[in-house]
Amino acid sequence: MSIPLENNTASSSSSCKGSRTTCPNLSNYDVSVGTTNNSNNNTNSNNTNCGNKTAELMLKTVILIGGPSKGTRFRPLSLDLPKPLFPIAGFPMIYHHIEATSKLPNMKEILLVGSYQSSKHFSYFIASMQQQFKIVVRYLQEFETLGTAGGLFHFRDQILNGNPDAIFVMNADVCGEFPLKEMLDFHKTCSPDGRQFTILATEATRQQSLNYGCIVENEKHQVLHYVEKPHTFVSTLISCGIYLFSTAIFEHISVTFKEMNEEISFDIEDSCRVNCSVIRLEQDIFSKRLPQTGKFFVYQTNNFWSQVKSASATIYANRHYLAIYSRTHPERLAPPNKMGPLIIGDVFIDPGAFVHPTAVLGPNVTVSKGANVGPGARVRESIILEGAVLKDHCCILYSIIGWKSVVGEWARIEGTPMDPNPNKPFAKLDSWDLFQEDGRLHPSITVIGSNVHIPAEVVVLNSIVLPDKDLDRSFKNQIIL
Repeated sequence: MSIPLENNTASSSSSCKGSRTTCPNLSNYDVSVGTTNNSNNNTNSNNTNCGNKTAELMLKTVILIGGPSKGTRFRPLSLDLPKPLFPIAGFPMIYHHIEATSKLPNMKEILLVGSYQSSKHFSYFIASMQQQFKIVVRYLQEFETLGTAGGLFHFRDQILNGNPDAIFVMNADVCGEFPLKEMLDFHKTCSPDGRQFTILATEATRQQSLNYGCIVENEKHQVLHYVEKPHTFVSTLISCGIYLFSTAIFEHISVTFKEMNEEISFDIEDSCRVNCSVIRLEQDIFSKRLPQTGKFFVYQTNNFWSQVKSASATIYANRHYLAIYSRTHPERLAPPNKMGPLIIGDVFIDPGAFVHPTAVLGPNVTVSKGANVGPGARVRESIILEGAVLKDHCCILYSIIGWKSVVGEWARIEGTPMDPNPNKPFAKLDSWDLFQEDGRLHPSITVIGSNVHIPAEVVVLNSIVLPDKDLDRSFKNQIIL
């Protein structure tokens, strides 16, 4: 089954007022395939069903997957595979988003929006998702970065095709136990005219809240104030990067787009392009427009949630997704087997992987398809990617072993766990810079890139190894280029 990727665009144009130069527009792109211009789409329509919790809304989901210019902290893993497709707990990162949204009643379509080039990776992924979940999944490719709201506005005709009542918007680089059904039920009760907007939020520590979008709410859970990454403390209630919008969101993005055109200064040569193209949900819409409507609401969750900004965060996310499997999909976890390897805690082993009966795995280990774990190997808190080979009696702790990499006999690959402070309630995973102020690497997990050969009896500690390297000795706290 082969499904082509789509480079789709909206069909509108505008220009900067008072200028002889035409302003680059969010819609000035070639149409490759599948362009939709639905004249029946009306962002001013009211849906009176939204005030009724029992009414079913027609839904769509948009997953913002970013592009290759983003996710640089995810290297070297993103050098071989787009970050949204990196496997966590045995499945691509955005698989967990699609699985959660596909369970919602009346979900008609899931759209992936980003600037990655069309590739066999996305083609295969989309085809497999459609086959597994029996739902339409499409990729809409931006030809330049448009911002989180700009991408929505650019593809508004595609999103509004079929007249959905509400649209889930999810950032790809978050993970968690998404309470989408509960969020949808809350959303339905917020406003009788169906023109409301809901943001998913969770609690953070006072200090860590400065790294997120901060929300101030009233007793009715209306958002009074939103600030993205404030310099001083605003609130411990932070955005989870998951939103539920009525189609009225496009009115606010459209007004912002027009205002930005009118305010353009032409003193700088590129000012028109930058200001006209990039619209951000968080800074331009949430902070400046939606709180004034009185229809911007927050739904708070205590479920597990975390960002996945760096390679280190995947080990933490892997642990929690495996824990979720124990409640929701116990069949995905490796069962204890007297004749097989020793399994400790939650472990995912792909059916296409080979694990020697004398190996010891767990807790919180994922072994991908085609991986080979040899006799006596010990693996803990790690992800072993497709085609990797762990030879006899090697030890892998808090590490990611890349595609088709080989770890020699009695070698030790070890990283440092990057867990939230267990003594602080609501603490989140810190996203450190790669280097400390004195130029040394921050202690973190060890990441072995693809096609790396590690010889026998060496130690690699707290290091990052780029792809296609043949190591000849031990390394500690280094980046091996």
